[in-house]
This record gives sequence, structure tokens and C-alpha cells, in this order.
Amino acid sequence: MTFRSALLACALGASLVAAPAMAQKSADTLRVVFRDAVTNVDPYFNQLRTGVVISHQAWDGLVYRDPDTFQIKPLLATSWKLVDDKTIEFELRSGVKFHNGDAFTADDVVYTLNTVSAADSKVSVPSNVNWIDRVEKLDDFKVRVHLKRPQPAAFEYFAFVVPIWPKAYRERVGAEGYSKAPVGTGPYRFTKVDAATLELERFADYYADSPRGKPAIGKMQIRFVPDAATEMTELLAGRTDFIWNFNPDQFDNIGRMPNLQALRQESMRVGYMGLDAAGRTGDSSPFKNIKVRQAVFHAIDREQIAKQLVQGGSRVPPAPCFPTQFGCDGDAAVNYGYDPAKAKALLAEAGYPNGFDTEIVSYVLPQWGASVQGFLNAVGIRAKLSQLQVQAVVQRNQRGESPSNLGSWGSFSINDVSAIMPVYFGGGADDYSRDPDLIKLLEQAGSTMDAAARKVAYSAVIKRATEQAYWVPLHTYVTTYGLSRNLELKTYPDELPRFWLSKWK
Repeated sequence: MTFRSALLACALGASLVAAPAMAQKSADTLRVVFRDAVTNVDPYFNQLRTGVVISHQAWDGLVYRDPDTFQIKPLLATSWKLVDDKTIEFELRSGVKFHNGDAFTADDVVYTLNTVSAADSKVSVPSNVNWIDRVEKLDDFKVRVHLKRPQPAAFEYFAFVVPIWPKAYRERVGAEGYSKAPVGTGPYRFTKVDAATLELERFADYYADSPRGKPAIGKMQIRFVPDAATEMTELLAGRTDFIWNFNPDQFDNIGRMPNLQALRQESMRVGYMGLDAAGRTGDSSPFKNIKVRQAVFHAIDREQIAKQLVQGGSRVPPAPCFPTQFGCDGDAAVNYGYDPAKAKALLAEAGYPNGFDTEIVSYVLPQWGASVQGFLNAVGIRAKLSQLQVQAVVQRNQRGESPSNLGSWGSFSINDVSAIMPVYFGGGADDYSRDPDLIKLLEQAGSTMDAAARKVAYSAVIKRATEQAYWVPLHTYVTTYGLSRNLELKTYPDELPRFWLSKWK
């Protein structure tokens, strides 16, 4: 169904649309639809933004970052002190309960952090925790965290990507059992977990002095659908109260619907194109040739994609990071302007005067991928566009099976380049450059608390990564939100819908 026909059907059935929306308000159930299915809701074993969003509804970390001020506030920890550059001591909150009734203590923190930071932990994003060396218990409500190296952004990581597990419960049910019946200390608790649907309810025993506050809405249902078209149909038919990241071309039309509202907010997410410079897909990969990679940069009109497709104030990042992140030095980046003639000349110099055939593996909106495909085709790079679900693309990428790929990275909303550059240039599963110079520079930047030294190292990373044209930053994301008009939800640049703060109008 096209958007126009779906819109017409919705308008004709307006009376039918209003009834289920009001019914859900009276039932005090917030209905959410995502198209990025999370195969494992345990936050440490998925790297999807959807997974991050879900985790913050049900889990707490040691600290909380205020979304308005970015100030770090106490959460499961009531206070902390830096013993030295590689040691942090936390005083923990007493009287906190996990969703199953277990009491929260230092044992849970020690168990969680030592487990996820172990070399064999198999967490989805090792760079989120691999700076932790070990954690020791000082007493029932005090722990000392020892770091492998100084980590200037440690508290941002503790706030966003280091939730705490219940030791006794997880050891009893095992990792697989925990993923099917997860327990945290957050404002909502899970009541149902399966492949298609998650159901949560307000945690009655959530501690009153949490800076997050208790949820105003009693229940939440999260459903996963296969694609953007289905997601939009669910919104138009009144079967959901929330979708996001829909086609910006539909923004104004949604806003005109009497039962809906449309919002948008630029986020820290960067859309990118990854190129197989390392030859992970085989020695014959054309992208091993720097001139081919440079041709890709010149072939794509990134400004047009940002302004015409993404819209809403999207911009082209000059460097492989979000502009506000610490260390994101746009002046150090090599600038590649849109120049299809130069792209063709570079391809000819690389030995491809007639271009070549390849594949783009993508989970971004199909029209965005088609735009990149069209720009490449115009210079002779004939790319098959393989549109897959997010998790399928992630798995292909990490197995080294993508000649090129389109995706996005939100840095877990951490305002430091240590949350993006090591993922794509640090030698891990998502790195398609495997450049030893970049790996060494990133190790240097991550081993000091000296801000000036970090900036120098990160600038060098940006210079080399852009000189070599390893990774194409396409545009920043402007998050689009489609909501029931009955729902009040504040949006933030950190791309984290705080459903526990939402309420009915």
C-alpha cells in the first residue's frame, strides 16, 4: 500500500481510528512499534538503537545523564570519587530492588562488570566495556572499579551502556534464560518477551528518589514489524501510539492528520557508507584500491541527500564522527566534493574505465539507499542494493561479507569519538579498513586522560581515515516521530525516547 492510499483509507475510516486510540488511553497502555527487531533484549548482546531504547526502560546503570543539562547524576550509585586516573570508587544506593524482588548490592555490580569486561564475554560492542579491568567489592554498598587505561568518558558509558544485572537470578537461570525473562531495576519491568512482542508494566517498587522518576503510564507494549511500510500502516490505522525514523517526505502529511502528531529532532546518529578496503570479502575487492574509494566519495552528492532526502536540518559531517563529539576535528579531514567527472577519472586510473559490479548491503530507508545506488551507477559503479533487516546487515558486516554497506551509528549517545571511531577503525568485527596505523593511534588516544594528547591522536585518525577514504560519512540523522495526538512525549538530541517520562494528554 502506498502512503497516499493508506492516508486515504485512514481518512475514510476516521471514526474507526479514533476508537482504538482512545481505548488504549483508557487502558493506560502505550503501544510502540519498531521495525528493527531485537533478537536478544539483554542490552549487552545487541547493538541496535532499538535495544538501547528498550534497555533504558527496564534497566538502571550506576549513574544517570540528565538529558537537558548532560549533568551526571546519582542512580544506582549515590556518590563516587576518582582515586587515581585508573580507579573509581562508587558508593551504592541501599534499598533498591530488582524486578523479581532481589535486593541490589555490590555483588550485582561486581558480577556484571567483571562478566561483561572479560575477554571471552562475547558482548556485542566490546569497546563499550573493554576499558574495565576488574571490579572489587569493598563492602555491601561500595565497589572499586579498576580500569585498564584512563577513560575520560567513563561516566558517559556508565550512564548509557553499562546496566546492572541481578547476580543471583542470572546465575540461576543462565544467560539464555535471562534473555527470555530479563530482570533489571528500571522504571518498567518485563511481563512478556518473545520474538514479535514485548510487554512491560510500571515497576511498583521503583525507588522514589531516582532522578528518572516513576512512569506516568502504567503499561507498554512493543511490537516489531518487518518494514517501514508496515510501521506506517500501523500508525495510520490507529494500532500504535509511536513510530519513528519514517520517511521524512511523509512528515507534513502525518502532522495534518487529526488523530496524529509529527515531531523531528536532529540526533547524534551519523549515516555512513562502509567500503571493503581491507579485502575482507576477497582479494579482488575493487575497494582495496584507494582511487576507487576516493571515486565513491566524489560520486555521491551528500549535500543533496542531507537536504532533499533526510531533511529537517540534516548536514554532512566532514569527519567520521558527530560534530559535537570530543575529538571530532573536522578541520583535520580531507574534503571530497561532489564531482562525478573526477570520480570517473579516478576509476579509470584505478583500472576500471568501464566501472564494475558490486553490492551494497543496506538497512537504511530504501529511497536513501536507492539514491546512493543511483549516484554510483552514474559513474559506472553498478551496485546491486540488498535491502535487509538491521540485524541481518549487522551479522553480514561482522562476518566480513559486505563489499559495501549503508548503515548508521548513534554512538550510544556518548558525546566522545571513543564511542564511534574504535568501532570502525579499531580492528574489530565492524572494521573494514584494518589499518594498523589507525589501530595504534586509537590505542594512544584511549590510554591517556590528557585532553590535548587525545585531540592530537584523534585528529591524526581523522586525517588518515579521510585521506584513505575508508568510510563515507553521508549525513546526520534527523529523527522523525509519529505519535498519537493523545501522547505527550518530549524528544531529545540523544535519540533516546524516555517512555517513562511520557504521559497522556
